[in-house]
Amino acid sequence: MGKNFRKAFSLIELLVVILILGLLAAFIVPNIIGKSEQAKKDLVCVQMNSIANALKMFKLDNGVYPDTGEGLNALIANPSPEKYAQYAQSPYIEDLPKDSWHNDFIYTSADSSFELISLGADKKEGGGNENEDILFSRCKK
Repeated sequence: MGKNFRKAFSLIELLVVILILGLLAAFIVPNIIGKSEQAKKDLVCVQMNSIANALKMFKLDNGVYPDTGEGLNALIANPSPEKYAQYAQSPYIEDLPKDSWHNDFIYTSADSSFELISLGADKKEGGGNENEDILFSRCKK
């Protein structure tokens, strides 16, 4: 009646488990690492699309986009009641969103078009990879 019960794992069993966990991590972690930055860039494009829709409504009412000097604040309050006599009763957008790195979007207007820019993770113009500027004109629509 003397049954021997093992009360602990052997060193070999622990090493095998650690090896298996290490192999799993080696295959899974590289796939997850880059997804965070791509998700931030995708969110920026979604936010830019929302701003672009408000800009299009502004142009529909007023015939033109706000000029670069008036900026995106023209979507919140009428910058020139004389110039924009058909401005909507309520703001075109309640609050201007910030990009994924908590920066304001840059707005430029030329003739009958506009561009929205996020400076990306490095918060500087230019850059590559995760620091690349994000332009609305390059976002998938």
